Amino acid sequence: MMIDPFRNAVEPNRRGLLGMAAAAVVASQVGLLATAARAAAPAPFGPIRQVDAGPLSIGYVEMGPTSGAPVILLHGWPYDIHAFAEVAPLLAQAGHRVIVPYLRGYGSTVFRSADAVRNGQQAALAFDVIALMDALGIRRATLAGFDWGARTADIVAALWPERCAGLVSVSGYLIGSQKANVAPLPPKAELAWWYQFYFATERGRIGYEQNRHDFNRLIWQTASPQWYFDDATYERSAKSFDNPDHVAIVIHNYRWRLGLAQGEARYDATEATLAAAPPIAVPTITMEGDANGAPHPEPTAYRTRFTGRYEHRPVSGGIGHNLPQEAPAAFADAVSTIASFG
Repeated sequence: MMIDPFRNAVEPNRRGLLGMAAAAVVASQVGLLATAARAAAPAPFGPIRQVDAGPLSIGYVEMGPTSGAPVILLHGWPYDIHAFAEVAPLLAQAGHRVIVPYLRGYGSTVFRSADAVRNGQQAALAFDVIALMDALGIRRATLAGFDWGARTADIVAALWPERCAGLVSVSGYLIGSQKANVAPLPPKAELAWWYQFYFATERGRIGYEQNRHDFNRLIWQTASPQWYFDDATYERSAKSFDNPDHVAIVIHNYRWRLGLAQGEARYDATEATLAAAPPIAVPTITMEGDANGAPHPEPTAYRTRFTGRYEHRPVSGGIGHNLPQEAPAAFADAVSTIASFG
C-alpha cells in the first residue's frame, strides 16, 4: 500500500470531502432507486370512456384509428382491462380499432338501474358484448379473451357468428351449462375449484367481501405460479374490484354454475342453446400457457367444437392463466392473425 506524505496535512479537508462525497453517493443512489421505481411502475392505460349499453354503463378503453378493423378484448376474474395494457397498443399500432371494456362488476362498469338483477351468468355477459357493439356502432369485430372473457367471446362467436369476424380464446372452448356441472369431477380436479365451493357458502360471500384484495392476489399467484408480478402491477388491477357490484356478480356467477342461484328468465332460451355445446365456425386460434395453474381443459378435449379455420398455439416460458399480460406479444400476434382473416 502506498503512503501518502501529504495525508496529515490534508486529512481534515479529506474527511470533509469524503463526507460530502458519501452524501452525494447516497443521494445519487436514492435518485437512481426512485428513477428505477418510476420506471418499474406500470404505464397508465386509458383514458376510461363510458357508454350506455343495455342495462349497463360500460367503462372501456379505446385505442387505434376509428376506421380500423374492430377488436374487442375481454378480461376474466379476478383481472381487469390492464391484462391488455401491453396488447392493446400493439394492436392499435397495427391499425386496429381496439376496445377493452370492464366486464359487469369491474372498474367503472355499473348498472344503470338500482333495481337491476346483479346477474353473473354466462349468457348475461355475452349479451353485454352485443349491447356494447351496438352502442359503439360496431357491426362485426374480432373477439379475444381469457377466463370469463374467453367464455364470453366463445358464446358470441357461437350464437352470433355474423357479429364475430374471428376468435382468440385462451383455454379454448369454455361454454358450460348447469346440467353439465352436476356431474362430479375427480378429486384432484375438484380441489382446483376450491374457491367455487367457498363461494357457495355464506361464509365465502362474506369472506370475499371482506378480503377480496388479498383473495384475488392469491388467485393470481396460484393461477400463474411462475409470473412474478410486482405490487404496482397488482394494485393497478385491484382498484377495479372496488366496484359496488363486484362481489354480487362474482358470487352469482359461481353459484349459478352449480345450480345454486337462479338466472334471469330472459336468458333461459339462450342457456338451453348453450347447454347443447354449439359449435364455433368462425376462424379461431386457441392458446394455452405452459404454466397455467387454474382449471382448464386439454386442447384435445375441445378441438372438435371448432369447425372453421382453426389453430392451437401453446405458449412456453412459464406462462400462466393471465396469458395476455404474461405473453402480450404472443397474444397480440394471434389476434392480428385472426383479424387478417376477416
